[in-house]
Amino acid sequence: MVINSGLDGQLVLDGLSQGVLIFDSMNRLVTENAAARAIFGADIKLVRAEGWLAAATLFNSRITNPSEMVEAVRSQAITANQPVRFHIYRSGERIPCWITVLNTHIDIYTMVTIELPDWSAIADLVEKYTEEIRDVVLATRGHAQLIAQTVARAKPDDTNAQLGKRIAGFTRVIDIHMYRLHVLTDLVDRLEHIRTGKIYDLVQQTTRPFSLSNFMEDFLEGLDEIELVDPETDASDHRHRIRSVIPQKIAVICAPEYLALVLHDILRNAIMYSMRATTINIVAYVTGDNNIQIDVMDEGYGIRAADSERVFQPFARSRQPQIIGEFGYGVSLYLCKHEVEAMNGRIWFQSEEGAGTTFSIKLPAASSSSSEG
Repeated sequence: MVINSGLDGQLVLDGLSQGVLIFDSMNRLVTENAAARAIFGADIKLVRAEGWLAAATLFNSRITNPSEMVEAVRSQAITANQPVRFHIYRSGERIPCWITVLNTHIDIYTMVTIELPDWSAIADLVEKYTEEIRDVVLATRGHAQLIAQTVARAKPDDTNAQLGKRIAGFTRVIDIHMYRLHVLTDLVDRLEHIRTGKIYDLVQQTTRPFSLSNFMEDFLEGLDEIELVDPETDASDHRHRIRSVIPQKIAVICAPEYLALVLHDILRNAIMYSMRATTINIVAYVTGDNNIQIDVMDEGYGIRAADSERVFQPFARSRQPQIIGEFGYGVSLYLCKHEVEAMNGRIWFQSEEGAGTTFSIKLPAASSSSSEG
């Protein structure tokens, strides 16, 4: 590869979307780029003056675990001789970073790269939330007025059953609006937890080893107590469509509340985007790398190859007619991806249009002896 010798190195750094800070072996800041100046604002002057000491103070803000503090991360990067990932907090946001140690013939340098998260998703969701609230308020007030008018204009010979039938249509519309607003409120809450990094604290607080078969038994029974799909969708019992095969000895380490949240979202999609007569299978097994893999398999419409890269992107719903026809915001799988990764897991899918989709989740395994109920 030939590099144009006339190309200015600082110009290249300033063209990067990631912030870059480079310190020498004396812990002095020797290089910064435009993105780093944008991230740190006035604090960059302090880093220029005091070098690594000031940067470490900024990096360690809100970090309480000694192993996650930047000095420990730099030591790890030196030992591993490869980039090490960590995170910092700026303006209430959790920002992913990398530390790389560069050993040249002249000096040893520490390079910190800071990613610039794209939080346009939350701006879009908040805008949608505002619109939804406005629509719900107007629609609910309108239907409440219609209910009041129906009661006020009731004829003396109208029976309670007749009045109830007229009012039921209005209350169903109100229920649909309230359900959708509730769903959207939960999505905003989940996205804000991801944006601020609160998701990692919440996951850490609730992570424990547990029996996956016991969890799944309780999870499936709980489906009878929640409204899994939009009220406008067919409201029949969906639980009979779900088949679960989970070996008794399998145990997993994660946050059960978040695993349930992710499975709810995946099952909701499997139910909505498949025919009513088809089965949805949930299987789990131990993988060769000592993890637990959970597969949720449906026989639904499948995902077009052209849409495969959009699945985990926010507000990027498939353009297939069967999917567009169902109600949804197009953000739940984006949230699921972040929540699974916060549990030290991974989520992916395989799909064939017209044949079905399998969503897979891989999470750390626990020994059966350490698992709880």
